[in-house]
Formats: sequence, structure tokens, C-alpha cells
Amino acid sequence: MSDTIKLSSVALDCLDAGKLAAFYAEITGGRLTFLDAQWATVKGPGGRIDFQSAPDYTPPTWPDPRSSMQMHLDFDVEDLDAAEARVLAAGATRFDFQPNEHCRVYADPAGHPFCLTTEDVPDLT
Repeated sequence: MSDTIKLSSVALDCLDAGKLAAFYAEITGGRLTFLDAQWATVKGPGGRIDFQSAPDYTPPTWPDPRSSMQMHLDFDVEDLDAAEARVLAAGATRFDFQPNEHCRVYADPAGHPFCLTTEDVPDLT
């Protein structure tokens, strides 16, 4: 036995768990591994994302500082233009405001912000 803690997934609230899971499976090349009316799971090359249907879900407003972003996902990509075409074709929306040239910010079909980035965050260890 060990006291090691390992992140297993991130769960996103949304109106329709299955619909949002299908979007993320498409853009990441992952696969839907669980689906019912309330919960869906996608396993992909970078790990697992879970989705929970929440009837009162309200998407965040970004980049409005008065609205909590709640959380966002970052995806590493090699080619921003090619990855952008892929996520837009799958149903993402590009935000007008973009913070820099190595990262692009989009909303998934449920309104969660997510980023495509070519810059890896340095490891402090």
C-alpha cells in the first residue's frame, strides 16, 4: 500500500454528457468508454475526461473577469492552424480575444473554454 495520489480524470458539467463526450472524443482521437444519461467517459492519448449532465449548467463567459471560467483544458498541438481546423469542424467556437500567438482559445459546444497551445510549460523540478 502507498499514499501516492494520481490524477485519474477531470470531470466537466454540461447539459448533455454524451454530446460533449462525442465532441472531445472527436478532437482528441479518444474513444467513448462509458455512456448513460448522466455520465460519459472519454479515454484518449493524454488521459481520461469525464462528463456529467447538469440540468442547471450555465457556461462561463470568457474573458469577462466578472464571470468565473470555472476551469479550462489545455491541449498540446504541433500545428495551430491544422488543429484549429479540426476543432472548428467538430463544433468548437473560436473566441475573438486571443491572449498570445502560441495559444488559441475556443469554447466547446457546452461553452467551456479550452486552449490549443504549441508552448510546453516548463517543469520546475
